[in-house]
Amino acid sequence: MLTVVRSVGFRDSGRLRYPDGFRHRMAGVDALRRDLLDSIRRLGKPGGDPRAQKYLGSPYPVLGLSSPQMKGIVSAFARAHRTFDPTTVNALADSLWRGRVLEEMWAGIAILSRYHKRWDEASWRIVDRWADDAVGWGLCDALASGPIADMVYGEPDRFRAVLRWTHAKSFWRRRISTYAMRAFVRAGELDKPFEVLERLLYDSEFWVQRAVGTWLRECWKKDERRTAAFLRKRARGLPPVTITVATERAPKRFREELRRRARGGAGREA
Repeated sequence: MLTVVRSVGFRDSGRLRYPDGFRHRMAGVDALRRDLLDSIRRLGKPGGDPRAQKYLGSPYPVLGLSSPQMKGIVSAFARAHRTFDPTTVNALADSLWRGRVLEEMWAGIAILSRYHKRWDEASWRIVDRWADDAVGWGLCDALASGPIADMVYGEPDRFRAVLRWTHAKSFWRRRISTYAMRAFVRAGELDKPFEVLERLLYDSEFWVQRAVGTWLRECWKKDERRTAAFLRKRARGLPPVTITVATERAPKRFREELRRRARGGAGREA
């Protein structure tokens, strides 16, 4: 039996969901993807937005849509399609991720996040695979602080995978491991975030160093005393950008103290 779902604000070509047969299902997914992409391209800048592409560090073309515009497109789509099953959600998100422009990949992330109640183990395998293609902070951070962070928080056993990512050859995956701690930090549960961040404190890559500083700053907001002690104990050899970002909320004297300790030599203190 076919279920035809009419969408509001999208082309009225009929949203077909085929419970019987993979080929039919994928035909329906392809139509859904085209509708989303058409909505994105209608709002994109003719010829793209090279300045935004450079700012986001994206190897993929950028059309220049704003965050509110992207949220509006995905929200309208989700209101029109409320009953997707996990297989359809995963297939649609993955097809968007394989797109040719950054906004299409963002839409894949947003679709997966929007339908979080439909997640299954296949959803986790998908975001794990995506992490290898999440190049540039704009894409990397959206993926990590969105579905990856929520999946890790909702299934703590996945934390072991995040710990492995701290040793990944790709520095973007290493950066992802820090943003994957977003839900733990927001909840004030800092044991796991500190375990991840400690493994990356002396990473040689700038984008990892900055991410470590970002999440130490967020930990500071939740527990100033504990975060200060964590930084003091490991100050020697800390990269300057990590100190600068981590201490944005700290008193000036504490920041200067860390910088003095950091210049004392490479590696952590005994």
